[in-house]
Amino acid sequence: MSNKEEKLSVVEKLVLENETKDAESQKDVDPMTKAIGAIGKWQLWICFVVFLVKFPVAWHQMSIIFLAPPMGYTCSNNDTFDNQCFTNCTKYKYDHSVFGDTIISQWDLICDRAWLKNLTQTIFMLGILVGNMVFGHLSDRFGRRNPFLAAVFLQLLAGVTTAYSVNWYMFTSLRFLLAVATGGTMVTSFVLTMELIGTKYRDMIGIIYQIPFNLGHLTLPLFGYFLRNWNTFQLAISLPSILFLSYYFLLPESPRWLMTAGRVDDALKILKTAAKRNGRPTENIESSIQKMVVEVSSVQERASFLALFRTPRLRARTIAICFNWFVCGFCFFGVSQYIGHVSGNIFSNVAISAAILVPGTIISIYANKVLGRKITLMSSNCVTGLSCLLITVVPTSTASHLTLGCVGLWGMSISFATVYLYAGELFPTVVRNSGVGLSSTVARVGSMVAPFVATLAHTSAWLPPLAFGIVPLIGACLCIILPDTRGKKLPDTLEEGEL
Repeated sequence: MSNKEEKLSVVEKLVLENETKDAESQKDVDPMTKAIGAIGKWQLWICFVVFLVKFPVAWHQMSIIFLAPPMGYTCSNNDTFDNQCFTNCTKYKYDHSVFGDTIISQWDLICDRAWLKNLTQTIFMLGILVGNMVFGHLSDRFGRRNPFLAAVFLQLLAGVTTAYSVNWYMFTSLRFLLAVATGGTMVTSFVLTMELIGTKYRDMIGIIYQIPFNLGHLTLPLFGYFLRNWNTFQLAISLPSILFLSYYFLLPESPRWLMTAGRVDDALKILKTAAKRNGRPTENIESSIQKMVVEVSSVQERASFLALFRTPRLRARTIAICFNWFVCGFCFFGVSQYIGHVSGNIFSNVAISAAILVPGTIISIYANKVLGRKITLMSSNCVTGLSCLLITVVPTSTASHLTLGCVGLWGMSISFATVYLYAGELFPTVVRNSGVGLSSTVARVGSMVAPFVATLAHTSAWLPPLAFGIVPLIGACLCIILPDTRGKKLPDTLEEGEL
């Protein structure tokens, strides 16, 4: 036997031993997991295909950094770019030494029109929120696959047409549609992935799901560097979505959804394909599926959304976790934009800040396993808060502000990955969807406020880092009232949610 074969046999033995231990330790294993395995080649392929969608999600969410970068300007009859506004100036000229045309120079988003730049990004984040809600509902009613494909097509169409906008109103309206589609791809792709993975690996895959977003953020400066005009930049980050149209032939429907919709035969075909791909027997799949259909039909009706606030302990926990989601939306997108305004090379600044997100996300996997959700979230929030507060007191320099800003963003990469896990484990089953949905909504509110705070640096340099420093520290303090859910049985009823 060759060394390679010996190594493979050892790995196979470890996997078999691991699965045996899992089967022994669980009295009631999910029938679908029994049929196709917790994870295998089939699930990994689907994850790879779906995870690619996170690249344009990052490009579009963070694109405002290069669509509206800082530009020097002056009245056309002046020779120096002093960024001064004049009441009697009819035409401004811009410093094009770094960028060609941006939405700022295209539509004069300066002086009394400067707030329109922030409003554009706020409306975009509102679109993400609307997309999460609309496509979340559509995916429950029509399946995960078709709404996902519709969102991908709308993302491509809206993204490309945005590049040909002739005024700010058209640009902002099309970006809103683009955001709705982007939010749709986010919610449908995440749900589809989680429904295919066994419980044991769901936490890890849920965190790894964030890494393609980080890589998309990291590659964005390349688009900005080589494409200095806003419309060619917008076109370049939109066209790759053409690739996802091929998913019509590649992506299956969620077998879990098919079973809840009564389409058992369709689910059976997909599961048999998955089992064969994973090297598992297909003889007992039908009996497993029948058991799952019975379980699905007997699931109790969900409690009202208001149940989250009906009992004192669950109410306090809901407020605490929602505020921490607000922290993540507010600080992640706010600090990212703030770094884009730090003096120095905007391309390297953004690339450096994005590069540290990947190790942060990977570290969060181990931190959550070793320290638990509570300590991990408190610690990462404190890292962000303290690093941002230090910006207000250290001597002004590009290096110090960029370094501290990157440390703050690194902390947020851990917090964001953690709140996803925390919310899913904290809320009782009967209100889990409502709780996670509310939390995600609050995060979008934070990201809508962030652009206005990030650009306060033009008014007073210490205001943005002060805000981005205080808010996560408040979030860390609120974690005190949260239980640590690591390794605990998920609460099913409202009564268990009060324990």
